[in-house]
Amino acid sequence: MKGRYKELGKVFLTFLKIGAFTFGGGYAMIPLIQKEAVENHKWITDEDILEIIAIAESTPGPIAINSATFVGYRTCGVLGSLMATLGVVLPSFVIIYAISFVLRQFQSLTAVQYAFQGIRAGVLALLCKALWGMYKKNQKNWASYTVMAGAFILTALLDVSVLPVLIGCAVFGLVTAKAMERRAQQ
Repeated sequence: MKGRYKELGKVFLTFLKIGAFTFGGGYAMIPLIQKEAVENHKWITDEDILEIIAIAESTPGPIAINSATFVGYRTCGVLGSLMATLGVVLPSFVIIYAISFVLRQFQSLTAVQYAFQGIRAGVLALLCKALWGMYKKNQKNWASYTVMAGAFILTALLDVSVLPVLIGCAVFGLVTAKAMERRAQQ
C-alpha cells in the first residue's frame, strides 16, 4: 500500500511540474507529458500516448487536462486520474486566483480599465478569426447554413440555452446526413 501512495505522489508531482512550467496551452504540454510519462517514468508507451491524445481531443474539455486524467488512470486507476488532474490544474488555478486579488486592488484605475478594453477587443478579434477559420473548413450547403442561422437566432436573439441548441444541431446534422445518404443510394 505504501508503494501505491508513493506512485500517486509521483503522478501528482509530475503533473504539477508540467502544469507549472508549460506555457502556451494544452498542446504545448503534450511533448512534456510524453517525455515524463513514457521516457522518464515508463508509465505508458508511445502508442498509448497517441491513443490518449486521440481520446483527449474527442472528449469535452481541455486536451492537457484530459490527457493528464487518462495517463493518471492508466498509471494508478481512479486515484491516479484524480492526482494527475489536480496536479496539472493546480498551478493555473493558484496563479489566476492570485491575479484576481491583485486586479481587484487595481480595477478602479483608469489604465487598468483601458487595458481590459484592449484585451476584450483582442479576444473578440481572436474569436472572429476562429469563426472565419471554421467557416472556411465547413461544408457550404443549405443544411450548414440552416444550422448556423438557426443556432445563431436561438442563442443570440431568443436567449435559448446553448446545450439544447447543440443537441438539436447534432440531431439535425444526423438526420440530414442520413437523408442525403439515402438520396445518393437511389
